[in-house]
Amino acid sequence: VDKKSREQFEIRTHKRLLDILEPTPQTVDALMKLDLPAGVDVEIKAFGREHAK
Repeated sequence: VDKKSREQFEIRTHKRLLDILEPTPQTVDALMKLDLPAGVDVEIKAFGREHAK
């Protein structure tokens, strides 16, 4: 096998951060029910008022 003819792969990572101030229960529910393509993940962290500045 010719070593120069091997396939090349790369991994790309894209990140976005959204701060949603005073979300309603409907907003949180809608975010948790998002239908996302394979390989796309959403992480939801909820903080109390003491963390908001």
